[in-house]
Amino acid sequence: MESTQQTETQHTAGERETLTNILEFHRKTLARKCSGLTADQLRLRAVEPSKLSLIGLVRHLTDVEQGWFDRILSGGDTPFHYWHDDTPDGRDFDVDDADVDESLRLWHSACARSREIVDACESLDTSRVYQPTGDRYSLRWILTHMIQEYARHNGHADLIRERIDGQTDT
Repeated sequence: MESTQQTETQHTAGERETLTNILEFHRKTLARKCSGLTADQLRLRAVEPSKLSLIGLVRHLTDVEQGWFDRILSGGDTPFHYWHDDTPDGRDFDVDDADVDESLRLWHSACARSREIVDACESLDTSRVYQPTGDRYSLRWILTHMIQEYARHNGHADLIRERIDGQTDT
């Protein structure tokens, strides 16, 4: 099993490497929380009436990755997978019929695209104005926001995984 501890080099790395390593750590944490489970277990709700499930978190973070990195930072217009104008709250947590393998594949693909966008940025100060709001976002802010987003949802994933099979060290 992969260690959840940060390596010593990450403790002394520069700002960009630190931010990207911590984000990657959280992506791997979510992947570990989902590993070794059946499709039905990945769809299992945290507790009624919540719609939270592990695969729902994966689907949610797929569109979050795409939104912040591809749409906002890179200016892309790739359609979201789960969020649509007719469903402003998204369909990421409507997982009863979710194709788990496809959901995981889309998340891994979104993460890979995000890494490419980050690697193409010259510095953490690289920024872009998001046209619908007029707000400017830097790579530094987006990486920090994404770390917060994953950390919060990994806390949810910890509790859901413990409910499923009692695992607290995955």
